[in-house]
Amino acid sequence: MRALLPLLRTGAPAVAAVRLLPGASAGPGPRRAMALYRTEERGQPHSPDYRLFFKDVAGHYISPFHDIPLKVDSQEVLSRGDVVHVKILGILALIDQGETDWKLIAINVNDPEASKFHDIDDVRKYKPGYLEATLNWFRFYKIPEGKPENQFAFNGEFKNKAFALEVIKSTHACWKSLLMKKCDGGPINCTNVQICDSPFHCSQEEARSLVESVSFSLDKGSKEEDQVWHFLDK
Repeated sequence: MRALLPLLRTGAPAVAAVRLLPGASAGPGPRRAMALYRTEERGQPHSPDYRLFFKDVAGHYISPFHDIPLKVDSQEVLSRGDVVHVKILGILALIDQGETDWKLIAINVNDPEASKFHDIDDVRKYKPGYLEATLNWFRFYKIPEGKPENQFAFNGEFKNKAFALEVIKSTHACWKSLLMKKCDGGPINCTNVQICDSPFHCSQEEARSLVESVSFSLDKGSKEEDQVWHFLDK
Protein backbone atom coordinates (compact mmCIF):
# COMPACT_ATOMS: atom_id res chain seq x y z
CA MET A 1 0.00 0.00 0.00
CA ARG A 2 1.53 3.31 -1.01
CA ALA A 3 -0.20 5.41 1.72
CA LEU A 4 -2.93 5.95 4.20
CA LEU A 5 -3.66 9.63 3.92
CA PRO A 6 -5.42 12.24 5.99
CA LEU A 7 -7.05 13.58 2.85
CA LEU A 8 -9.66 16.11 3.73
CA ARG A 9 -10.09 19.02 6.06
CA THR A 10 -13.78 19.31 6.79
CA GLY A 11 -13.38 22.84 8.08
CA ALA A 12 -11.70 24.13 4.89
CA PRO A 13 -11.49 21.99 1.75
CA ALA A 14 -8.10 20.68 0.72
CA VAL A 15 -6.43 21.14 -2.63
CA ALA A 16 -6.79 17.48 -3.43
CA ALA A 17 -10.48 16.70 -3.78
CA VAL A 18 -11.76 13.45 -2.34
CA ARG A 19 -14.88 11.66 -3.52
CA LEU A 20 -16.29 9.54 -0.73
CA LEU A 21 -18.61 6.63 -1.37
CA PRO A 22 -20.04 4.28 1.26
CA GLY A 23 -19.08 0.65 0.77
CA ALA A 24 -17.06 1.44 -2.35
CA SER A 25 -14.82 -1.34 -3.61
CA ALA A 26 -11.82 -1.20 -5.87
CA GLY A 27 -12.72 -1.48 -9.52
CA PRO A 28 -12.98 0.36 -12.81
CA GLY A 29 -15.63 2.85 -11.65
CA PRO A 30 -13.39 5.04 -9.44
CA ARG A 31 -10.69 5.18 -12.11
CA ARG A 32 -13.20 6.52 -14.62
CA ALA A 33 -14.34 9.16 -12.12
CA MET A 34 -10.78 10.44 -11.73
CA ALA A 35 -10.77 11.31 -15.44
CA LEU A 36 -13.78 13.62 -15.05
CA TYR A 37 -11.70 16.56 -13.82
CA ARG A 38 -8.69 18.50 -15.07
CA THR A 39 -6.68 21.34 -13.59
CA GLU A 40 -5.13 24.54 -14.89
CA GLU A 41 -2.32 26.38 -13.12
CA ARG A 42 -1.98 30.15 -13.17
CA GLY A 43 0.36 32.56 -11.44
CA GLN A 44 3.78 32.03 -9.94
CA PRO A 45 4.27 28.80 -7.92
CA HIS A 46 5.31 29.31 -4.29
CA SER A 47 3.78 32.79 -4.27
CA PRO A 48 0.47 34.35 -3.15
CA ASP A 49 -0.42 34.76 -6.85
CA TYR A 50 -0.50 31.01 -7.55
CA ARG A 51 -3.90 29.51 -8.36
CA LEU A 52 -5.09 26.03 -9.36
CA PHE A 53 -8.38 26.00 -11.29
CA PHE A 54 -10.55 22.93 -11.89
CA LYS A 55 -12.40 21.98 -15.08
CA ASP A 56 -15.01 19.33 -15.79
CA VAL A 57 -14.80 16.83 -18.65
CA ALA A 58 -16.22 19.42 -21.05
CA GLY A 59 -13.49 21.90 -20.16
CA HIS A 60 -15.81 24.19 -18.17
CA TYR A 61 -14.44 25.82 -15.04
CA ILE A 62 -15.93 24.56 -11.78
CA SER A 63 -15.44 25.10 -8.06
CA PRO A 64 -13.36 22.30 -6.46
CA PHE A 65 -15.04 23.10 -3.15
CA HIS A 66 -18.67 23.14 -4.25
CA ASP A 67 -19.07 21.54 -7.70
CA ILE A 68 -17.20 18.25 -7.15
CA PRO A 69 -19.49 15.86 -5.23
CA LEU A 70 -18.19 14.75 -1.86
CA LYS A 71 -20.42 11.88 -0.80
CA VAL A 72 -19.71 9.80 2.24
CA ASP A 73 -18.22 6.51 2.04
CA SER A 74 -3.72 4.87 0.08
CA GLN A 75 0.03 4.84 0.06
CA GLU A 76 -0.10 6.91 -3.01
CA VAL A 77 1.13 10.48 -2.87
CA LEU A 78 -1.43 12.68 -4.57
CA SER A 79 -0.71 15.63 -6.80
CA ARG A 80 -2.47 18.98 -6.55
CA GLY A 81 -5.86 18.65 -8.19
CA ASP A 82 -6.20 14.87 -8.02
CA VAL A 83 -9.76 13.63 -7.46
CA VAL A 84 -9.91 10.15 -5.94
CA HIS A 85 -12.45 7.75 -4.43
CA VAL A 86 -11.58 6.79 -0.89
CA LYS A 87 -12.85 4.58 1.90
CA ILE A 88 -13.20 6.41 5.21
CA LEU A 89 -11.45 4.70 8.14
CA GLY A 90 -11.46 7.24 10.96
CA ILE A 91 -10.90 10.82 12.01
CA LEU A 92 -8.60 12.99 14.13
CA ALA A 93 -9.69 16.23 15.86
CA LEU A 94 -6.93 18.83 15.50
CA ILE A 95 -7.46 22.11 17.36
CA ASP A 96 -6.47 25.00 15.08
CA GLN A 97 -6.68 28.50 16.56
CA GLY A 98 -9.35 27.40 18.99
CA GLU A 99 -11.51 25.60 16.41
CA THR A 100 -11.84 21.91 15.62
CA ASP A 101 -10.09 21.10 12.34
CA TRP A 102 -11.16 17.53 11.53
CA LYS A 103 -8.65 15.34 9.68
CA LEU A 104 -10.21 12.37 7.92
CA ILE A 105 -8.17 9.19 7.66
CA ALA A 106 -8.90 7.32 4.42
CA ILE A 107 -7.51 4.89 1.88
CA ASN A 108 -7.75 5.04 -1.89
CA VAL A 109 -10.23 2.36 -2.98
CA ASN A 110 -7.84 1.44 -5.81
CA ASP A 111 -4.98 0.77 -3.40
CA PRO A 112 -3.87 -2.88 -3.65
CA GLU A 113 -4.47 -3.33 0.07
CA ALA A 114 -7.77 -1.46 0.31
CA SER A 115 -9.80 -4.65 0.82
CA LYS A 116 -8.07 -5.19 4.19
CA PHE A 117 -8.99 -1.81 5.63
CA HIS A 118 -12.49 -1.12 6.94
CA ASP A 119 -12.01 0.85 10.16
CA ILE A 120 -9.33 2.65 12.16
CA ASP A 121 -8.33 -0.52 14.04
CA ASP A 122 -7.27 -2.07 10.74
CA VAL A 123 -4.67 0.66 10.38
CA ARG A 124 -3.25 -0.24 13.77
CA LYS A 125 -3.31 -3.93 12.83
CA TYR A 126 -1.79 -3.83 9.36
CA LYS A 127 0.26 -0.62 9.46
CA PRO A 128 1.63 -0.24 13.00
CA GLY A 129 3.17 3.17 13.58
CA TYR A 130 1.25 4.95 10.80
CA LEU A 131 -1.24 6.64 13.11
CA GLU A 132 1.48 7.67 15.55
CA ALA A 133 3.51 9.18 12.69
CA THR A 134 0.43 11.03 11.42
CA LEU A 135 -0.30 12.43 14.88
CA ASN A 136 3.30 13.62 15.27
CA TRP A 137 3.25 15.28 11.86
CA PHE A 138 0.11 17.26 12.69
CA ARG A 139 1.53 18.07 16.12
CA PHE A 140 4.80 19.55 14.83
CA TYR A 141 4.24 20.81 11.29
CA LYS A 142 3.70 24.47 12.26
CA ILE A 143 6.79 24.70 14.47
CA PRO A 144 9.06 25.85 11.57
CA GLU A 145 6.78 28.92 11.27
CA GLY A 146 7.59 29.80 14.86
CA LYS A 147 4.24 28.54 16.17
CA PRO A 148 3.76 26.20 19.15
CA GLU A 149 2.86 22.53 18.92
CA ASN A 150 -0.69 21.82 17.79
CA GLN A 151 -3.20 20.43 20.26
CA PHE A 152 -5.89 17.79 19.78
CA ALA A 153 -9.33 17.00 21.15
CA PHE A 154 -9.94 13.57 22.73
CA ASN A 155 -6.27 13.57 23.85
CA GLY A 156 -5.18 12.89 20.27
CA GLU A 157 -7.26 9.70 19.97
CA PHE A 158 -8.20 8.63 16.45
CA LYS A 159 -11.96 8.07 16.33
CA ASN A 160 -13.44 5.21 14.32
CA LYS A 161 -15.30 5.13 11.01
CA ALA A 162 -18.78 5.48 12.54
CA PHE A 163 -17.71 8.63 14.37
CA ALA A 164 -16.10 10.00 11.19
CA LEU A 165 -19.25 9.44 9.13
CA GLU A 166 -21.30 11.38 11.68
CA VAL A 167 -18.85 14.29 11.44
CA ILE A 168 -19.09 14.17 7.64
CA LYS A 169 -22.90 14.14 7.79
CA SER A 170 -22.93 17.13 10.14
CA THR A 171 -20.40 19.04 8.06
CA HIS A 172 -22.36 18.33 4.89
CA ALA A 173 -25.48 19.85 6.49
CA CYS A 174 -23.45 22.95 7.41
CA TRP A 175 -22.14 23.16 3.84
CA LYS A 176 -25.69 23.06 2.42
CA SER A 177 -26.72 25.89 4.75
CA LEU A 178 -23.65 27.83 3.65
CA LEU A 179 -24.38 27.39 -0.06
CA MET A 180 -28.04 28.38 0.44
CA LYS A 181 -26.93 31.47 2.42
CA LYS A 182 -28.76 30.26 5.52
CA CYS A 183 -25.72 31.08 7.66
CA ASP A 184 -22.88 33.56 7.64
CA GLY A 185 -19.87 32.09 5.84
CA GLY A 186 -17.61 35.02 6.60
CA PRO A 187 -14.68 35.10 4.14
CA ILE A 188 -15.47 31.67 2.63
CA ASN A 189 -15.92 31.90 -1.15
CA CYS A 190 -19.11 30.04 -2.10
CA THR A 191 -19.08 30.78 -5.84
CA ASN A 192 -20.15 27.73 -7.85
CA VAL A 193 -21.43 26.82 -11.32
CA GLN A 194 -23.48 23.67 -10.71
CA ILE A 195 -25.72 24.35 -7.70
CA CYS A 196 -28.33 26.29 -9.62
CA ASP A 197 -30.55 27.22 -6.66
CA SER A 198 -27.63 28.62 -4.67
CA PRO A 199 -27.49 32.44 -4.32
CA PHE A 200 -23.77 32.12 -5.10
CA HIS A 201 -24.33 30.36 -8.44
CA CYS A 202 -22.51 31.91 -11.42
CA SER A 203 -22.52 31.27 -15.16
CA GLN A 204 -19.73 29.62 -17.13
CA GLU A 205 -18.94 33.02 -18.65
CA GLU A 206 -18.56 34.55 -15.20
CA ALA A 207 -16.38 31.64 -14.08
CA ARG A 208 -14.14 31.99 -17.12
CA SER A 209 -13.84 35.71 -16.52
CA LEU A 210 -12.70 35.06 -12.94
CA VAL A 211 -10.06 32.60 -14.14
CA GLU A 212 -8.79 34.85 -16.92
CA SER A 213 -8.30 37.70 -14.45
CA VAL A 214 -5.39 35.70 -13.01
CA SER A 215 -2.01 35.84 -14.75
CA PHE A 216 -1.27 32.74 -16.81
CA SER A 217 2.53 32.97 -16.61
CA LEU A 218 4.15 30.02 -14.89
CA ASP A 219 7.78 29.65 -13.91
CA LYS A 220 8.09 26.14 -12.51
CA GLY A 221 11.81 26.39 -11.97
CA SER A 222 12.68 25.48 -8.41
CA LYS A 223 14.30 28.37 -6.57
CA GLU A 224 16.73 27.68 -3.78
CA GLU A 225 14.83 29.93 -1.37
CA ASP A 226 11.68 27.85 -1.98
CA GLN A 227 13.35 24.68 -0.77
CA VAL A 228 13.80 24.94 3.00
CA TRP A 229 14.28 21.92 5.25
CA HIS A 230 13.56 21.97 8.97
CA PHE A 231 14.68 19.37 11.51
CA LEU A 232 13.27 18.72 14.95
CA ASP A 233 15.10 17.02 17.79
CA LYS A 234 13.45 13.85 19.04
